[in-house]
Amino acid sequence: MAPRRSAPEEEEELEQEQEQGLVALEFNEPLTWRPGKPISVDTLLKRLDALSKELSDMDQETVDADSLVKVAKDVASHQLIQHKDKGVRAYTACCIVDILRLCAPDAPFTPSQLKDIFNLSINSIIPALFDPSNPYNNQHKYVLRSFAEIKSIVLLLDVEGSEALLLKLFTTIFDGVSGLKSSKGEQVGKDVEFSMQEMLGALIDDSVTLPGKVVDVIMAQFLRAAAPGLGKERQDHVPIDDSQATLLLKEEPEAYQMVRNLCQTYDDKMARFASQYFSDVIVDATGFAGKPSGNRDKDDENDEDDAPTGPSESDLKELRKAHVLIREIWKAAPMILQNVIPQVDAELSADNVHLRQMATETLGDMISGIGAAGPPPLPVLDPAAYPPLSLEEEDRAEPQVTNILTTPLCSISFSQTHSTTFHNFLSRKNDKAPSIRAAWTTAVGHILSTSAGGIGLSREDEATLIRGLGEKLSDSDEKVRLAAVKAVETFKFQDIIAKLGPNGGVGKDGSVLNTLADRCRDRKPAVRVAAMSLLAKLWAVGTGEMLAGNEAVTAALSGIPSRIYNAFYANDLELNVLMDRVIYEFLVPLGFPPVKKATKNSNANGNSQSQSANATSIDHDAIRAERILLLVRSLDEPAKKAFFAMQSRRPQFAKILETYLDQCDRYNGGVMESNADKITSNLNKTADYIAQFLPEHVKSKTDLIKFAKIHDRRNYNLIKYVIGQENDFKTVYKALKELIKRCMASKDPSVIDTLLPLLYRSGCLLFNRSHLSTIMEYSRSDKDGLGSIAHEILNEISQRNPDLFKTHIGQLCKDLVDQAPTATKPNDPIVAETLKACSTYARKFPKDVAMDRKFVQTMINYALYGQPVKVSKHAVNTVLCKKDDKSMVTATDILQRILKDWAYGSSNFLNKLTAVSQLELLAPKVTEDASDEILNMTFKEILLQVRTNAKDSDPDWINDADMDEEIQAKCISLKTLVNRVRSIEDIEDAKEKASSVWKVLKKIIKEKGEIVEEKETPKHHKTRLRLLAAQLMLKLCTQKHFDDMLTPSDFNLLALTTQDMVEEVRHGFVRKLQKYLADGKLRSRYYTIIFLTAFEPNVEFKNRVETWIRSRARHFQNLKQPVLEAIMARLISLLAHHPDYSNEVEYLVDHARYILNYIVLVGTESNLGLIYKYAERVKQTQDGLNPNSDAHRVLSDLAQSIIRKWQEKKVWAFAAFPGKVGLPLGLYTALQSHSEAQAIAEKSYLPEGLDEKLDELLRAMDRKKKRKSMSAATGTNNRDGHKSKKVKSSSDRDGDREAKSSRKIATAKSKKTPAKKRSDRDDWSPGAAVPESERRQSSRRAANKAKGPYTERDSEDDDEEMLEGVAEWEYLDEDDNDEDNEGDGKGSGEEAPQKRTSARSSASARSSKRKEKEREDEEVDEPGEEQEEASAAEEEEEAQPAATKNASAAAKGKKAAASLPVRNATRKSGRGKAAAAPAKDKDDSDLSELSDVEMADEPEAEAEAEAEVEEPVAEEENEEDEQEEEEEEAAPPARKAAANGRKAKAPAKTKAAAAATKGKVKAAAAPAPARRSGRSTRGKQPTEDEEDEDAMDEE
Repeated sequence: MAPRRSAPEEEEELEQEQEQGLVALEFNEPLTWRPGKPISVDTLLKRLDALSKELSDMDQETVDADSLVKVAKDVASHQLIQHKDKGVRAYTACCIVDILRLCAPDAPFTPSQLKDIFNLSINSIIPALFDPSNPYNNQHKYVLRSFAEIKSIVLLLDVEGSEALLLKLFTTIFDGVSGLKSSKGEQVGKDVEFSMQEMLGALIDDSVTLPGKVVDVIMAQFLRAAAPGLGKERQDHVPIDDSQATLLLKEEPEAYQMVRNLCQTYDDKMARFASQYFSDVIVDATGFAGKPSGNRDKDDENDEDDAPTGPSESDLKELRKAHVLIREIWKAAPMILQNVIPQVDAELSADNVHLRQMATETLGDMISGIGAAGPPPLPVLDPAAYPPLSLEEEDRAEPQVTNILTTPLCSISFSQTHSTTFHNFLSRKNDKAPSIRAAWTTAVGHILSTSAGGIGLSREDEATLIRGLGEKLSDSDEKVRLAAVKAVETFKFQDIIAKLGPNGGVGKDGSVLNTLADRCRDRKPAVRVAAMSLLAKLWAVGTGEMLAGNEAVTAALSGIPSRIYNAFYANDLELNVLMDRVIYEFLVPLGFPPVKKATKNSNANGNSQSQSANATSIDHDAIRAERILLLVRSLDEPAKKAFFAMQSRRPQFAKILETYLDQCDRYNGGVMESNADKITSNLNKTADYIAQFLPEHVKSKTDLIKFAKIHDRRNYNLIKYVIGQENDFKTVYKALKELIKRCMASKDPSVIDTLLPLLYRSGCLLFNRSHLSTIMEYSRSDKDGLGSIAHEILNEISQRNPDLFKTHIGQLCKDLVDQAPTATKPNDPIVAETLKACSTYARKFPKDVAMDRKFVQTMINYALYGQPVKVSKHAVNTVLCKKDDKSMVTATDILQRILKDWAYGSSNFLNKLTAVSQLELLAPKVTEDASDEILNMTFKEILLQVRTNAKDSDPDWINDADMDEEIQAKCISLKTLVNRVRSIEDIEDAKEKASSVWKVLKKIIKEKGEIVEEKETPKHHKTRLRLLAAQLMLKLCTQKHFDDMLTPSDFNLLALTTQDMVEEVRHGFVRKLQKYLADGKLRSRYYTIIFLTAFEPNVEFKNRVETWIRSRARHFQNLKQPVLEAIMARLISLLAHHPDYSNEVEYLVDHARYILNYIVLVGTESNLGLIYKYAERVKQTQDGLNPNSDAHRVLSDLAQSIIRKWQEKKVWAFAAFPGKVGLPLGLYTALQSHSEAQAIAEKSYLPEGLDEKLDELLRAMDRKKKRKSMSAATGTNNRDGHKSKKVKSSSDRDGDREAKSSRKIATAKSKKTPAKKRSDRDDWSPGAAVPESERRQSSRRAANKAKGPYTERDSEDDDEEMLEGVAEWEYLDEDDNDEDNEGDGKGSGEEAPQKRTSARSSASARSSKRKEKEREDEEVDEPGEEQEEASAAEEEEEAQPAATKNASAAAKGKKAAASLPVRNATRKSGRGKAAAAPAKDKDDSDLSELSDVEMADEPEAEAEAEAEVEEPVAEEENEEDEQEEEEEEAAPPARKAAANGRKAKAPAKTKAAAAATKGKVKAAAAPAPARRSGRSTRGKQPTEDEEDEDAMDEE
């Protein structure tokens, strides 16, 4: 009861009553009764109603309180308060609250009566309010209003046992307002909710403290916003479609709102209550806090297992609930957490991992404004949406329906109000536990994507978070990297551009988007799947803005396709399958554009890719073709090569699937009438073969067999629809959808996972005839700047899939006629690609091209006047495609017009020269009469003349576009000379005529591009000429009779091009070499040259070469051909005669790196014994090139030592090779006596101190187990192709090179004498050219540790990286574009050569004459040719056991007469007979004294011929590849036989027959008789060589 008033107050009131007159209660009817005589309910209700009305009309100021005493006693009696009738109780409550109002502040009730009153109110009146249909609802509401307005509810705080009543009151109200309203579903009025809130607020405000359980109930109301399953691990929300949007909450639950309002209104009181609450919860859950924390040095993952130092699971569960509650309270009423946040901050420094992680997640969500319901759903990025998204019109888009509970919201800035905690949170970025770093990364993504709950971040804080997010994308732990990728997924597309874009796009090193793109090749599948999918979606969504010219979007996202396609070079089967999915599901989705018409919201999606298209009538094929064009335009050169390579493999995969379907049809679901075993075996073999291109070989094969057993012929037909190039895209897409649906409905739905990648690779999905018309239209109009890309695609289609042009070739020809040039009117240069496409198609399908008079005249005009110059070649190719008399007449006409006014510098001179070059190749009979005039012009007037004065300022290299007329003319002239000899059919005549051309090429290479002695040639001319000469020499060597002319000295001279001073020369030569080797057009001895790239300064290029070598090694290993193992003997010979060879330790370390590079790339545990055998065998021979030299023995010991050390380092079991091995003749000869051999075997040729250096070299590899990124290693932006800066001029380096005594000085202090400073030799800086002798010095590479030498590649992951399916195409990444680049037209786009700063050290006794002698030795250093004339049986013997080899040893006592390989002897009759190989090439003759086993070229060619079909997934379909293959078909018999000798595989019977006669002298086949001597022997035109030249010219 309230305290009684004092006497003065009573006297004052008495006076007022006397003045005003008090009103006494008139009601005097009885309300109570004696036992046994109750008042009826009706009577009682009437009396209570009358009393209630009278009391409600009375005013507290005028009422006579004494008149209320009796009534107060009656209404507080148990008879009324506990009456069974709810109406009586309702009216009684009304009377009581009025009495409390009138008597306030003195309540005329005893404490026990007050307790009964509040029991009535809390247990009866207030619960009844939640049923608006209650007949006494008005009375209930009246009681509630009175409690709220008069605040008489505060009397409850003085009642004994009020804790239970308070708990009941709060619980009843919160449950009531958020529960079911009534049985009829009626809503509780907002006035009732407001009154309840006001009543509870009065209690909170008046209370000094609230019971803990009541506080618990209040806090628990915030958890009504939590998702179901509170306390469990957070999960991402599943996107909700439009049909489910109406189910989302539009506002928070009523109890939640009520508590939030109470917290905001009474923040001081609630802050105290919340602080106490969370203190109790956190202390209870972390009761271990005061105990010893244990050893922080233990692994984090073991912290929670230590009972004394970590909370239990139940503690963690409770603590997790508390943290969820803190998140939601921060979102709703952050001001009450001011004393709680320091407690969470303290958890950030806890020893226990779970506590730190929980605190990190909680603070991250608080900063983001994310409550208990979790983060908002991920934004929708629909790659198939059309029209695509537009940033400009996004604001006008209708707002999406969202869940209010998951909408991030912050009312105050966390970083400003709790700056210390915020910075402590930032420090968790570097936590030692990966789970905490991952949680931090996820939190940062939410903070950035929500703009800190919508309140925003300062520029500094935002930059810090973005930088941290980028760092976590490169974290060492995959969980952190995956969390970082997922964090970026939370960004809306607009946020990606606005927040991450300014940090740098995909092409900028160090930016978040660039680092995200690096994750496309992450070693962990989950990371790369998430990263590549996200990037592809972003690019697809941004295509509309990119086409519209939005610079911000273009800068940020345009590089994405390149990064995705560059993953093609990782050679990972899983990654290849992922790329297929990403390309056809995200970059260019098969369902793009959607078939459905645009929706009502289409205006919000931005500008169309085709502005003329509208929602009602859009050309789906045109829109899709436009997306394809944009995709190709976004690719850089390596990515574009990968793109075209992936498209070029389509026919091969389609053929494979056709074979598989045929096998399935024969299998007939397992029911076969005959040959069941054979058919089943064939099916298993086919399935096994196909499965090698998929990551899970066993599962893939099983799925393919299951598909065959299902035997659904409809499925077979659907697959044929997908892979048939005659079908339009709509048919292909529908067939694919139906096939997927049928497979998913079958009993083995998993088969579609195996079939889908194969269908993606074999279906006409991008290059489809439905897209061709649009691509051709773009090639004509150049709309959106896509014309050049359209031409490039048309050219690629014409090369790889010309059948698509059958319905469009007429339009192509018409376009060419319309744009034909004349002597006064030039053509549009862009038409060159169209003409090239037409030329290629015409050669493949000559009958489909109508050679009418107008079209022929058009081609003549292009040949004579077309621009650029290369169109002349295409025009001549087109004219001569039919090879009939009419085409010869046209060729004669063209030649006559050319010779009419043919002088250097005349109008269109380069056109005429180009046309003559092609006529020399394709129509030698036409040019025969003018041969003297042509030779005079090309050689005397062009090659032997220098019209451009050389300047010191001349660059080392210029781009194709910058080539002046003179160097263009010289390049064309060189090709013309080579074409002359290539077109000669008679082999002997060809060799005779080729000798002069051979001398020209050798002189150009030897003199570094200089061919004229009287006048110096400009540097950029010389680089072009020596690159072209080296490439042409390789081209000639693809024909056996020309290859026979390449002596060891010539070979060595050619090999040194790999170490040219100019990067573009080195790269262009190596790319050409790789292509020819992978195509099987060169003998295996040419693999030796590749290993001279050990010190290639461009790390990116070097890494790709190493990848290619690994691929080839794996390829030969699978074919069981020891091709690269046998290279060891040749490599030792090459290094022994290398101009940098010296017996001094530091120089031998250089050569050790060459050998180690070879071992790392080729050596395996299984073949190391064979390699060692070759190295050991070399020591027991005499140098065939320099008998007085023992350099090869030094290197033999060196190689053996390195092999042993490498074997120990890898912990491999060493198995000595039991058989004999052969060495290349001409490079090595037999020793004179046994005693000499014994002495050599017992002697060690390695100098003292070398062993320690080798150990240091191998230890350096252990310090670099993780491969560095290419860009970081080179120090330049290799990805973007920017050139490096020059550090030191070539003249300075040449000066340094003359320092003769520097080699013995290991260290030097002065910077002024770099030649005497061994460490300076390690500094290979990019920029100016340096002599090869200096650049090749490996010791000068020590400073390149930061650039990641090849030793970095020695990781087990690298050893397994190269997979079988890439053995023939890895060179694609290094190769030039489809033009067969001799000049490497990417000069401006590639990194400049990196060069070393120090000069080559030499002993003081070494004179300049000695140096000249060394240069001369370069001509004879290279190992000799292999036994190309050995039979195929001899080649096979290399892999035979020793016993078999010994059995054949007697047959090899004599030198076998040189003869063509068996493979050439198996040529079809009618192709002409091959001439005997010259006996002068001792390098290829037998050497019985050394061994019974020859190095095998033929097995390599056979293996690669098989691999052409075996590895379609990776084979690069280069333009020149296709052209040269066609050339072989149309070549003269002798040339064709020679070419076929490298590609054909001898039948088993032929090999067996050859084996039986091994050792006997084989009669050489008679040469094909020449029709007549001289030029007349050049008969049939080799169309493929012409196209090969075409590619070179394009370069």
